Amino acid sequence: MVTIQSAIDVLTQNDRGGFTIPTAGLYPYQWNWDSAFVALGLATYDMDRAWSEVTSLITGQWPDGMIPSIIFRSDDPDYFPGPSRWGKTPGPIPSTGVSQPPVLATIVRAITKGDAVRRAAVFDALFAWHRWFHDARSVDGIVCTVHPWETGRDNCPEWNIGLDLMEVPPDLAPYRRMDNKHVDPSFRPTQDQYDKYLTIMAFGASVGWDQRRLTDEGPFLMADPNIHFVLLRADQDLLAMAQGLGKPQAVLDQIEGWIANGHAASEYLWNNEVGAFTAREVRTGRFSNGFSNCSALCFYANSGTVEQRSRTLAHLERIDKTVDYMLPSWDPDATDFEAQRYWCGPLWPQMNYMTALGLDEQGAPKMASKIRGDLCRTIEKSGFWECFNPLTGEGCVGEKFSWTAAVWLSWQHEIRMKGAA
Repeated sequence: MVTIQSAIDVLTQNDRGGFTIPTAGLYPYQWNWDSAFVALGLATYDMDRAWSEVTSLITGQWPDGMIPSIIFRSDDPDYFPGPSRWGKTPGPIPSTGVSQPPVLATIVRAITKGDAVRRAAVFDALFAWHRWFHDARSVDGIVCTVHPWETGRDNCPEWNIGLDLMEVPPDLAPYRRMDNKHVDPSFRPTQDQYDKYLTIMAFGASVGWDQRRLTDEGPFLMADPNIHFVLLRADQDLLAMAQGLGKPQAVLDQIEGWIANGHAASEYLWNNEVGAFTAREVRTGRFSNGFSNCSALCFYANSGTVEQRSRTLAHLERIDKTVDYMLPSWDPDATDFEAQRYWCGPLWPQMNYMTALGLDEQGAPKMASKIRGDLCRTIEKSGFWECFNPLTGEGCVGEKFSWTAAVWLSWQHEIRMKGAA
């Protein structure tokens, strides 16, 4: 039975003293956006511990402002690729050489209502991270990504148009995957995809993790609706905090400029043929051809035209008639949809959280309720898994998963607060 205590137990079991791993075995380190969502759940019952989750993540920030996707506080031989494969990186703690969707500012604003002291303590770090995205990853006005892992949507079919342009060098250092040791390989990325992930890593290491060179010269460069809309929303939350903290006008002007540019750049991701915001290969201009679970984050970022939002909502209504549990990570009508293979089909708790929040805020409460309710039904059926089969509700990949427990706790807390009002 799923209870508040059972969700707390998941977070407690995954606590490693100041930071929380996603799940034991498969993911033994601190992941960037995982920790942000974990803080959201922890804040419902232990604000001090939630805050240490935020600050421990920030301790891994690089001098240039980037907060990496993974912070390695050890070298676990049961995980690949660990710190030895990533090589020497510039941060104070060994880490990956790429980032992840910057949801942290949005979470910080959500959990620190009325707490100017805590907001002030992390504002500069958040500002520096956002500036890094806009400086190191921006190409002709659109913030891009250099690695599928940076998007958080590792093997989404969207990335194939970029990966297909790559060649794996014959001298790529041999390696042994460990993820397939922990879970069914049919749930995980293919071997060819992994070879190309490692090829990007090898290029990053060859340029000393110079992030501008990685963007300009690296073998993979795509614009991602997930990073775009998460950053655009986070910029707006960062601006609200900056205004509340009385930051200098120059800081406000810079953030306002990022937001204006972000709204304008949304048009770059609009695929009129599909009728949705989709990923786009930057060097060729080619769009991906499917609706993903980040296409609807236009509502979360309060971006897009009335027509674009209407067509996006129509996709959600169409997909809702196709699956039993919303929201799948890839269009179930697409030929490359796979209900249990990582980002090729399963529904993801953190994505349902952001999508439902945006729909509620932008006047689509019915679909928001559906997306929240379906995630809760899968959790009640299967437990706190990393992701779920949208056709059956069965859990996929990692079990006793931190962000799933955290998102569920945050929603239960909202329900309790409304009942007490």
